[in-house]
Amino acid sequence: MSSSRIMKWITGGCEAFLGIPLIGGSFILSTSWGALLVMFILHLVTLIIARNEKGSIAGSVLGMVTSFIGVIPILGMIMHIITAIVLLIDAALHKQ
Repeated sequence: MSSSRIMKWITGGCEAFLGIPLIGGSFILSTSWGALLVMFILHLVTLIIARNEKGSIAGSVLGMVTSFIGVIPILGMIMHIITAIVLLIDAALHKQ
């Protein structure tokens, strides 16, 4: 399994957790939005790895945008769910 595929599974799972109503938001608030910074960094690392492996970077770019939008309560939750779906489908369809 390629590194970018593994990272997409990890970041997709984390995004899915953050998209859970009340639980994800509570986690983000309990870390004083630090979770969003960590996710931005993870998406950046995934993007670099995927680009080096000539894979899809769309989910990682969307995840980086979501990390910024995540501070807006309802919109952030929706974006986390969308990003999770994109990353998990991308990981599942990854060719290697």
